[in-house]
Amino acid sequence: MEGFGVHTSMWTMNWDRAGAERTIPAAAEYNMDFIEIALLNAPAVDAPHTKALLKKHNLRAVCSLGLPQKNWASVNPEGASAHLIQAMDVAAAMGAEALSGVTYGGIGERTGVPPTETEYDNIARALCAAAKHAKKLGIAFGIEPVNRYENHLVNTGWQAKWLIEKVGADNIFIHLDTYHMNIEEKGAGNGILDARDYLRYIHLSESDRGTPGEGTCDWDEIFATLAAIGFKGGLAMESFINMMPELAYGLAVWRPVAESFEEVMGNGLPFLRNKAKQYRLI
Repeated sequence: MEGFGVHTSMWTMNWDRAGAERTIPAAAEYNMDFIEIALLNAPAVDAPHTKALLKKHNLRAVCSLGLPQKNWASVNPEGASAHLIQAMDVAAAMGAEALSGVTYGGIGERTGVPPTETEYDNIARALCAAAKHAKKLGIAFGIEPVNRYENHLVNTGWQAKWLIEKVGADNIFIHLDTYHMNIEEKGAGNGILDARDYLRYIHLSESDRGTPGEGTCDWDEIFATLAAIGFKGGLAMESFINMMPELAYGLAVWRPVAESFEEVMGNGLPFLRNKAKQYRLI
């Protein structure tokens, strides 16, 4: 998981054959190293079809997801691990390098009270089983801290580190996201420093999820800290302009976050690439 990539939400959130055929050639035209595929309905994915398209266009891939409510790990660890294992099997069949995201819970999962020891014990059971399966498949397995409005369980880099060490698996990595960090961390640099032992992937997302460079994220602090820790993982631009209603609900995206696809790809993408080059990360 090295280089510069983009989340496939720029083109589609429905990874069927049509979505793959639309997205993969388009991403290749922007000279991406990899794409991040939202694996929201793994059983519906035509994995050999995606694998062939990725190979044709010389693109690598990672996959991401959040758990559906019926399989939230905090209350149904067996359902969560089964869901993750099925998604990993599909990701591996596509030739993806990793499965990450809110793999410990759901987008929009909140109880109204602080997390309990039982919730974390259940999550650790689910992640341990999933990590063992990922190792068998030879793919990486990650967890992404998200903000308190989307999930009450893991919001910061240090919490992600703590959870990985609670699980005890040696093949789980941290996947940070600058949008969430802008809300939760005491400075983005501190979040990166807290996560650095396990940090292998980062979403580059603006403070309003819109066009990078046009919000309040401190991009120089972010890239300088990544450079300082010798970060060698994947850098993925993420902006949500194509929202499925059920996902928009979980993310609380109620208005357009950018004027157009062209604005994000024409302004935001070059901005992030130039910053990454400035700090010698690509």
